[in-house]
This record gives sequence, C-alpha cells and structure tokens, in this order.
Amino acid sequence: MSLLPDFLAARLPGTLAEVEEVVEVRESVGASEAADRFRPPDSGEEAPDLASAIRWVERRFIPVRTALEALSERLPDLFAGQAPTLSSLRSTLETQQVLPCLREKASAHLTKLPPPLGFGPHHSRSWCGVDVFQHDMGHAPP
Repeated sequence: MSLLPDFLAARLPGTLAEVEEVVEVRESVGASEAADRFRPPDSGEEAPDLASAIRWVERRFIPVRTALEALSERLPDLFAGQAPTLSSLRSTLETQQVLPCLREKASAHLTKLPPPLGFGPHHSRSWCGVDVFQHDMGHAPP
C-alpha cells in the first residue's frame, strides 16, 4: 500500500502523464529534440545547456523504459509479443494514459519497479547495468 496517489510520479516532481509525455516524445524523435521541446534554452543567465536538458529527459526515459522491459518479462500477456514502448502499449491497453493504467495492472510488482512508475530503489545498478544517474564532477561534456 502506498500513500502516493495513482496519478503522481514516484520520486519525480509532477504527474505520470507529464512523465509519459516526455518519454513518448523521446521514443519518437530522440533525446536532443525532446530536450529542445521540454527544456528550451531561455534568454536568462541560468539557461540550461543542451547536455543538462538531455540528462533531464533521460532521467525520465531510462527508468520508464527499464520498467517496461521488466514488465514485459513479468507480464508477457500484457505486451502480446510487442516491443515494450508506450505507443505499442497504448493500442494494446486501449487507453490514452499508459503509465497510470500500468501502475494499476502491475500492482504486485510496484515495489520492484524503478520510479517514477514503481516504488523500488531509484539508484540501482540492477536496472540497467550502470549507474546512469551520476555524471562526473566538473563541466558538462559537449
């Protein structure tokens, strides 16, 4: 049981629908285009550079993709042999908001899935094999 409402993202600000929108754009057009759309550079002094905007997108995309891959192994009937993407699940589940629907259908696995979909550990090497959330100190690479 969780006190987190079904529509909120775990360990990220905002809702699952907002995370889903970022992930869907990232799936379709790539990281830099998604970064330009969701984190555009401002004219102010503290405008995010492209590298930090891409990291912001990837902090949403990688855990969702990892959760979808894990669910495709645990709930193969749900994916019906399709790729673990939001667009394929949208047609299978016949819903506009996939992540809240998946949270309901995968309720038995939420403690093992990474946030923002599940409630498992955020920084776990077991999700993707490397610690993708931490970058080296210093200036962001080009």
